[in-house]
Amino acid sequence: MIIYKSPEEIKMMKKSGQLVGLILQELKDMIVPGLRTLDLDKYAEARTKELGARPAFKNYRGYPASLCVSINEEIIHGLPSDRKLREGDIVSLDFGVVYEGFYGDAAITCPVGQISDKAQLLIDTAKGAFWAGVKFFKEGNYLSDISHAIQTYVEAQGFSVIRNFVGHGIGYSLHEDPQVPNYGLPGHGPRLKPGLVLAIEPMIASGGHEVEVLTDGWTAITRDRSLSAHYEHTIALTENGVKILTLVDETESKEWKKGVFNA
Repeated sequence: MIIYKSPEEIKMMKKSGQLVGLILQELKDMIVPGLRTLDLDKYAEARTKELGARPAFKNYRGYPASLCVSINEEIIHGLPSDRKLREGDIVSLDFGVVYEGFYGDAAITCPVGQISDKAQLLIDTAKGAFWAGVKFFKEGNYLSDISHAIQTYVEAQGFSVIRNFVGHGIGYSLHEDPQVPNYGLPGHGPRLKPGLVLAIEPMIASGGHEVEVLTDGWTAITRDRSLSAHYEHTIALTENGVKILTLVDETESKEWKKGVFNA
């Protein structure tokens, strides 16, 4: 069952979303070769508590950390550890908080030092696919219109969409209905209407879309070991248009506000 949010609830969700966006920006600024992924997790947890929230992922379904740190062929749910980032890596950071009863969730993929042109294109495509999907987050459209737009954008760049993992509704729980696949035909699923809040999150690969999970029980990787990138925001459909609740990057925010949607 989809839980539609009132304007007041969306305002509250923006508070949690802004904390997620702020902490992700701070984590992004920390990314350098030689940094332990565990240090990113420790910072995220401490900063969350300092800001009066709690990490959304820690102990969720048994997950042992506050931050998912996925490197290169790792798609999602990478476990923080003593592993150090290396020049040329790409690293996906997936993070969420709970603030005053509401969840926020977002993800970015960052370069570590100088990376290959193909790796940069993969990162850019994951982000572009998110925005391609947002264009269809309009009242009266179907949920799968978003999915189809994401898949079309990714495949036009020569990459593939991961099919084992999906976006989701969010609000009082981290994962609510509906699921939001990153692929599919348009014109299917529920009609979109104000009050719907989603975590839209393209997860893509430079090779095939097949997935396997490592023996740690969490880290999902591309079966062919090709690079993977992830980009996610929590977004709300309101009577006044789309609100990107986790967006704090001023440059990206300005670019979006110059587009076809209400800011």
